[in-house]
Amino acid sequence: MSLELFETSRLGPLELRNRFVKAATFEGRSPRGEVTDELIEFHRTMAAGGVAMTTVAYLAVSADGRTDRHCVLLGDDSAPGLRRLADAVHEQGALLAAQLGHAGPVANGRSNGAPSLAPSKGFSAMGSRLHEVSVEGLQRIIEDFARGARTAAAAGIDSLEIHMGHNYLISSFLSPKLNKRIDDYGGSLENRARLARQVAAAVRASVPSSVAVTVKLNMDDGVKGGLGLEEALEVALLLEADGHLDALELTGGSSLSNPMYLFRGDAPRKEFAKTLPVPLRLGFRIVGAKFMPVYPFEEAYFLPQAQVIAQQVSVPSILLGGVTRPATARAALDQGFSYVALGRALLMEPGIVNRWASGDEEPSGCTHCNKCMPTIYTGTRCVLTTPSR
Repeated sequence: MSLELFETSRLGPLELRNRFVKAATFEGRSPRGEVTDELIEFHRTMAAGGVAMTTVAYLAVSADGRTDRHCVLLGDDSAPGLRRLADAVHEQGALLAAQLGHAGPVANGRSNGAPSLAPSKGFSAMGSRLHEVSVEGLQRIIEDFARGARTAAAAGIDSLEIHMGHNYLISSFLSPKLNKRIDDYGGSLENRARLARQVAAAVRASVPSSVAVTVKLNMDDGVKGGLGLEEALEVALLLEADGHLDALELTGGSSLSNPMYLFRGDAPRKEFAKTLPVPLRLGFRIVGAKFMPVYPFEEAYFLPQAQVIAQQVSVPSILLGGVTRPATARAALDQGFSYVALGRALLMEPGIVNRWASGDEEPSGCTHCNKCMPTIYTGTRCVLTTPSR
């Protein structure tokens, strides 16, 4: 039976008012890690615009797992603000999801005042030193995920999205390129997936059954030697077999080495360079084309890869990646997906879901210039509709 875009549906224990969710896109509205009124208003606006659920990105479970010092850290200090955020979203008839993660090798160790942790020691593509996390350290991080999940659930957050993509810590363990360990967390895919499975189990066990648990999983790192679709399918099947998840959101790309694999379209190298400290700008001019290659934009560009996984797992799948028309979203539902995640389309037009629901099916006006990417440091926004702050 064909699913309808604007019918209510069940995501695990949750009832969603339609099939659209706001994807996690770092908001740049948490100076010093604070849950600000501006962050709350950002998600209240998304909820008022019609999405069934909006996702807060990115909530760190550990101080050393923040992307930088301006990342919200789950704990007693952030809980009251997260409760206000949840209340604001609920008042608009939407649900609130939160992305839980540990940045691992993507973390800015200098900003955090802590080492950047990784499966194996080395250097990131931008030259940051990576420190191999010990087994004891991994057990601490698993406990941090559990504690962070409890904090989020107690604050009224409805769904928890475990970040297993973009070469953040869990994703980096899945990557053959980044994981050179010879212990129980390295080598075979079963070993490389051990952390992912342990974290999913810990999060599920730490929250009430009324809270949904989902995963954002890389299908392809977009990096030679990294995780690819064949192994990603195996990981998805392992996670499904464990029975802890209510949905899989399928993504790709590496924040360490190839972020444009996720975004597609124009590569805003000049704008990104301006966000870097002056000493790093010259180096970026040299490596920028390699770090941010251009991938031509195609609507629903992850669909072919995502279908491979969605058709072989029974856990509901969420399609991400360049959906700009309701007709494309309907086609995704017909092909086995349960939900569609929107990012840039909502940055440009937060009310686009309400517009589509009204019968106006004109596509998003997003040009895929990707100049929204560098704005994450000053408040993520569409520069075409909100050019300055």
